Amino acid sequence: MASLRSLLLRFIVLSAALSHSHAQLTPNFYNKVCPKALSTIKSVVINAIRRERRMGASLLRLHFHDCFVNGCDGSVLLDDTATFTGEKTAFANINSIRGFEVVDEIKTRLDKACKGNVVSCADILAVAARDSVAILGGPNYKVLLGRRDARTASADVANRNLPPPFFSFSQLLSNFQSHGLDIKDLVVLSAGHTLGNARCTTFRTRIYNDTNIDPQFAAALQGICPQSGGDENLKGLDKSPNLFDTAYFKALLTNKGLLHSDQELFGGGNDDSDGLVKYYSRYPNAFRNDFGSSMIKMGNMNPLTGSDGEIRANCRFVN
Repeated sequence: MASLRSLLLRFIVLSAALSHSHAQLTPNFYNKVCPKALSTIKSVVINAIRRERRMGASLLRLHFHDCFVNGCDGSVLLDDTATFTGEKTAFANINSIRGFEVVDEIKTRLDKACKGNVVSCADILAVAARDSVAILGGPNYKVLLGRRDARTASADVANRNLPPPFFSFSQLLSNFQSHGLDIKDLVVLSAGHTLGNARCTTFRTRIYNDTNIDPQFAAALQGICPQSGGDENLKGLDKSPNLFDTAYFKALLTNKGLLHSDQELFGGGNDDSDGLVKYYSRYPNAFRNDFGSSMIKMGNMNPLTGSDGEIRANCRFVN
C-alpha cells in the first residue's frame, strides 16, 4: 500500500511539473502550428504605421493596457454588449486607446495564413507592440508566446489598475509593484512615452497648476490646450513622438515632461528613479536593452495558457 501511495504521489508531482512546463510562454510557440504567424503580423503593422506613424504608439499602448488589467489576456479588445461592459470605457481607455481595426486586420490575415483560428488576440497585441517599437527605431526583442484569450473583462478592474496621468511617484511605484514590476521596470516602461501623443485633457492640470514645469514649456502648451475646451487637442509626449529615442528622459531632466506622472520619475522624491532617468538619457543602448527586458517581463504577467481561456475567432467578442 505504501509503495502504491508513493507511486501515486510521484505521478501527481510529475503531472504537476508537466502542467507547469506546458504553461510557460516560449518564443517558438507558433513555429510548427503556423510558421507564417510572426511575419504576417509584422507586415500588417508595417503597413499600418506607413499609413499613420502614430499607430505604432497606439499598438504599444494597447499591449500595456491589456497586461495591466488581469494580465496579458486580450481582454482590452472586447467590445461592450447589451449584457457586458468591458475595459474600453474605463477612465484611462475611453476616447483614448485605438488601433482596434489594425488588430482586426491582423486577425483576418492570420486566419488565412494559418488556415484557421490559431493565434490568440493576446499574442497579437504582444507581437504588434514589439514590431511597432522595432519599426520606430527601438529594440527588436524576442516576444514570448502562447497566451490565450480571456472570456471576460472588467471596467472596474481597469479603473483600479491603470495608472492615471496625475499619479505621484509613490502611487506609480506601488501600482507597478502590485503587478510584480520593480522601479527599473517603472522607469523604462513609462518611457514607452517616447512614442505617441497625449490629449489636452491629460496634461491640462499640469501646465496650469504644476510648479515643477519649465515656464516657457508650459506657456507654449497653453496655446495648444486652453483652460476650457480643446480636450482632444494632441501634443507629442516628447519632441520626437514617432521615434524611439532618449528624448523622453532628456525632457524630464529639464522639467519638460508632458504628463505629471512622467515628470514624477525625475524630481518626484526618489533618488533611484532620478538616477535611472539620468543614466538612460546618456546611454541609449542601455535603455533599448532594458526596455526589451521589461517588456518581456510585463508580457509574462498572468497569461492564460494551456486549456485556460480560449482563442477568439473575433478579437472583439468571446466565442
